[in-house]
Parts: sequence; structure tokens; C-alpha cells
Amino acid sequence: MPSAFQFQCHLVLIFLAASKGETRYLEVRDAGEDDPFLLLSEDLKRELSAGQIYRRSLRCIDMLSIEGQFTFTADQPQLHCATFFIGEPEELITIDYDFVNIDCQGGDFLKVFDGWILKGEKFPSSLDHPLTTSQRYVDFCESGNIQRSIRSSQNVAMIFFRIQQPGNGFTVTVKKNSNLFPCNVISQTPSGRFTMVIPHQHRNCSFSIIYPVVIKISDLILGHLNGLLLKKPSAGCAGVGDFVELLGGAGLDPSKMFPLADLCHSFHGSAQMKIGCDNTVLRMVSSGKHVNRVTFEYHQLDLQETETRKENSIEEFCFPGI
Repeated sequence: MPSAFQFQCHLVLIFLAASKGETRYLEVRDAGEDDPFLLLSEDLKRELSAGQIYRRSLRCIDMLSIEGQFTFTADQPQLHCATFFIGEPEELITIDYDFVNIDCQGGDFLKVFDGWILKGEKFPSSLDHPLTTSQRYVDFCESGNIQRSIRSSQNVAMIFFRIQQPGNGFTVTVKKNSNLFPCNVISQTPSGRFTMVIPHQHRNCSFSIIYPVVIKISDLILGHLNGLLLKKPSAGCAGVGDFVELLGGAGLDPSKMFPLADLCHSFHGSAQMKIGCDNTVLRMVSSGKHVNRVTFEYHQLDLQETETRKENSIEEFCFPGI
């Protein structure tokens, strides 16, 4: 049975139905499947490759993983609406206001949030984001024409809005920009391979996978000796300065998740871990003294894998929640 967290993610996504009208929507699998994130149809990719601008209307609860122009027009009072934007790991998202017709004085609002927030939990967490929480919100009713273009700090962003008067609404254009050193990432898919590099920067970076997964770390460079340390109450890497930790939990915010393992030292080889939590996060803490790099791959965990152990596997966690 899906957990409450997985169900919340599905609620965000199941409103994206596939349509064959004048404008095509993103395809989405049945909400009962374990892959809530969206993949573009091959037909749509071919159409967009010809230079066409993708346009469609927004729903009150929606999610987008593609560039284009998107319009919301209220057909009735809409009090609690949100659009979630997600790109590839190496992409940043720019949201441009093309047209806004809302009643700010009457209680309407239109806010961009730098990241995702769901049930009060944020990604990236406040510990891992360069801006304070208040700075991560850009309120159109306060900024107006001053800031009509907002760029995210990672591959996810979102819009909150309330529009009470039917006929009012807004139009935004969404663009993707390349990010040479992706830091905080939410994966669109339950499997993949990624290399995270932090080049002499004092920052923390998290890679979030909202699935139970098997994660395999094949290369870690921290400027230390070889070693791998399973996290215990009296042990850890906090005093080392540069390390990678694996986290698991049932929410979105890495700072509220359970620490599963610390990797304090560089190694070349294979370290594998099965994590049956709703959300798995690989988080790198960097002092800025080194060029830190970690390469890992992951795939969705199935029930058969919970019954078998592979070589070099670390202890398993969160399996009662599967």
C-alpha cells in the first residue's frame, strides 16, 4: 500500500491526463503504479524538436517537466492551487510572467517558491539552500513589475496561487537553463546514474529519489583515506568536514529524515545499500577545502530484492513501510 507521502505525490501528478486535442498534455501512467513522475511522449518530443512552442492550460493542481507557455484562467473561485515544475538534474528553471490579472487587494496571490514544499516540508531543506525561507518566496502582489522573471536554484520550483474571481488568471513562460554543477536535485525517474561534483565550495547538496531504491556508490573522492562507516548514535562523520550521508524517510525535507550511513573517506569500488523508505536522499557535505565528487546509480527496489542480499550491501532499512 502506498504511504501518505507517496499518496500526496500522486495527488500532485494524477491530474496530468494524456490528451489528443489541439494541444497535447504530458503522458502520465495510471496513478496506482509506483512511478508518479512524468515522461514526455516521443510524439511530443518530435513536435517540439521542430521548434514549436508548447502551450497548454494549467489545472489548479498541476506539474510540468517541459518548456513552454502556460495559462491559468479561473472558471470558479480557486483558493488552494499549485503548479510544480521539474527539470533534468543539470537544469535550472526560469519562470517569466507574461500576463497577470489577479485581485491582490481582494485576497488573490501568486507566489513562486524556489524549490518544492509539500505538507510544510521543503526541498531543498533550509540547511541546504543558499537563501532563507522568506527569500525563497517571490510574491507577485509585492514585487509586481519589479521581478517578472524568477530563476530557481535547482531543478525544481513551484507556483502557489489563489484566484477568486472567475475569468481572472495569468500566463507564464517556462524555460530551462543549464547548470554546470547541479547541487540539490529531485530525480524524475526511479532509476538512473549521477555524478555530483562540489568544486571548492562550502555548501551541502542533496539528491532526492522519491522511491524505495537500491543505491550503489561506485566512486567517492573526498581527499581522505579509504573507509565506510555505518551510522551509529555515537559515531559519524560530523567532525571530518567533508562526507556523504545516506538518508531515508517518509517526507520531502532531508533535514527531517533518518541518517542511515556515513561515508567519510574516498574509495573506488562498490558500496551498495537497499533503502525501502518512501524517500531516499544522498547528501554531500562540503567544507570547501576540496573538489568533492561522488558517482552513484540507483533503481527502484522491488519486493524480491528485499529477500536477497548482494555482495557489498550495507544493512537494509525502512522495509516495513514498503
